[in-house]
Amino acid sequence: QVQLVESGGGLVQAGGSLRLSCAASRGTISNYAMGWFRQTPGKEREFVATITRGRGGTYYADSVKGRFTASRESAKNTMYLQMNSLKPEDTAVYYCAAKIDASGSYYIGARDYAYWGQGTQVTVSS
Repeated sequence: QVQLVESGGGLVQAGGSLRLSCAASRGTISNYAMGWFRQTPGKEREFVATITRGRGGTYYADSVKGRFTASRESAKNTMYLQMNSLKPEDTAVYYCAAKIDASGSYYIGARDYAYWGQGTQVTVSS
């Protein structure tokens, strides 16, 4: 089964940018539906972005649309989340996730995903 490891989190000022990476092993990410989620203390895990299996279509939460871009690089078996124009409310632990999928659909529910990384902290200061 696929294993996922996130990296790239850190502390950034409002208006700045970060790029998160999600490196996969024991599985090819283009064969999975992939997702990015985030979570703050006391709240449920929140959908951020998803990339479909196969053709790699993307879909975003309204709160990040136009600022965040999800992509994947097959040669490195890695998914990315480019985050621009960051806001303090983007502060959270960010997780990548994978779902075995045959349909090429978008998945925005955390419960849809079976495989998760350990998370990486993103902190945006005002």
